[in-house]
Amino acid sequence: MVASLNKTPIVKKRSKRFSRHQSDRYHRVAPSWRKPKGIDNRVRRRFKGQIPMPKIGYGSNQKTRHLLPSGFKKFVVRNPKELEVLLMHNRTYAAEIAHNVSAQKRAVIVARAKQLNVAVTNAHARLRTEEQE
Repeated sequence: MVASLNKTPIVKKRSKRFSRHQSDRYHRVAPSWRKPKGIDNRVRRRFKGQIPMPKIGYGSNQKTRHLLPSGFKKFVVRNPKELEVLLMHNRTYAAEIAHNVSAQKRAVIVARAKQLNVAVTNAHARLRTEEQE
């Protein structure tokens, strides 16, 4: 199998998700982040001891942004023809078969990826074994 070119270790500045202000207090306030907009809001005014707000400083290293733990970047593939785009970039990008592709077409895509020496992230999805047939 082909190995990725990227050897830079992936370092996340923050792995914990940013939670919405007062989402721990009220069940009706979902934890998904929303920027506080109130004129007196403590979080918006960045008072000491309040929950942190997302800002540009939490961004990932440009070299490791969008990288999978394997070192590849994702490229969504819907048919065997789209694999040929990755022919020259098989050390940087890995194919990921789209969720709405049938099991029959998946087998064709995985076989073609093996010929082109392209990594597939979800190659084992929806594969039937010979015992079941």
